[in-house]
Amino acid sequence: MSAATLFNPTRQTRVLPGFGLSLGYTLVYLSLLVLIPLSAVFLKTATLGWSEFWAVVTAPRVVASYKLSFGASLLAAGINAVFGLMLAWALVRYTFPGKKLIDALVDLPFALPTAVAGIALTALYAGNGWVGSILEPLGLKVAFTPLGVLVALVFIGVPFVVRTVQPILEDLETELEEAAASLGAQRWQTFTKVILPILLPALLTGFALAFARAVGEYGSVIFIAGNIPMVSEITPLMIITKLEQYDYVGATAIATVMLVFSFALLLVINLLQAWSAKRTGRNR
Repeated sequence: MSAATLFNPTRQTRVLPGFGLSLGYTLVYLSLLVLIPLSAVFLKTATLGWSEFWAVVTAPRVVASYKLSFGASLLAAGINAVFGLMLAWALVRYTFPGKKLIDALVDLPFALPTAVAGIALTALYAGNGWVGSILEPLGLKVAFTPLGVLVALVFIGVPFVVRTVQPILEDLETELEEAAASLGAQRWQTFTKVILPILLPALLTGFALAFARAVGEYGSVIFIAGNIPMVSEITPLMIITKLEQYDYVGATAIATVMLVFSFALLLVINLLQAWSAKRTGRNR
């Protein structure tokens, strides 16, 4: 190699290895951590006949856990989408005492062990807890009910919405709102016609992440749920129960159903994100 080639500033340099080696490492890494474990779930489930599989995954107790896990996860993700947007808006657009502290506390569910979060929420919302002692005399019982499951899922999902919407809000120019106001738009019209279309892809991303986290959540839920059969049992707990009974095939069958439902719902959400991004690009 000549000195002219060696010191040529236009010569392309790559910090990382070439495409072949990078792709090979990526595929091996994903296979070991994702593809092989997921394939093992399906292969283990395949040892069951169709009638046996159907009997396991449609047992009344298991179906009740599906309804609670997926229903509470969707509801919690929807609540986080609304109030997470409001929290991100307050953190970006307003200055108030304790703003940095609140901004740091948003990430607390990321750092807090899920078991600690579950114990703390249970102590707070139990009948003798600070909040539970106020709510239960009013006829609103939170701990050891499906409502407690919802509270735990909302708690662990808030950061996903806030942290995906916050950067978009920070980059959003206030001149757009001022221009809309100068043209006679009301505040609600400005929000729905100008701001929301820009935020929608990020908001849907936060919704998807919060939902995906909530579906598989275990540690923060089992303490506050009470784990009452047919009432407050979540699907991950049913899987753990099957494993404790050495029913590995039954556990993988239920896990397969969760995987299929999760992939289907995430596919729908990703299609909505692509549609929203394309629509926003046309509007711009």
